[in-house]
Amino acid sequence: MEFAVLGREEFVLGFRLAGVTRVYAVQPEGFEEAILSIIDDSSVGILAVDAKDLSRVSANTRRKALESISPVVIQVGGDEGDLREKVKSAIGVDLYKTERD
Repeated sequence: MEFAVLGREEFVLGFRLAGVTRVYAVQPEGFEEAILSIIDDSSVGILAVDAKDLSRVSANTRRKALESISPVVIQVGGDEGDLREKVKSAIGVDLYKTERD
């Protein structure tokens, strides 16, 4: 299973520089079609997307992406609470939990 990134060219550039090979640079109008295609690709295990791009797709597509188990869709660029909940739902453990929580 591979790590993939989907978003505008400015978003995916850093991932390319970090060595991610499955990079899909799309214009905002092509984002919804691209995410649905990648979600159906069994070779992708984790898909990172820009939270702003994901917020612009239809409610059905957003729900399908966020409820996907394989690949796990990670929103990048949202607030920490969103990432915390996504990690917790993906692996079943709250990594941010402290003894005080």
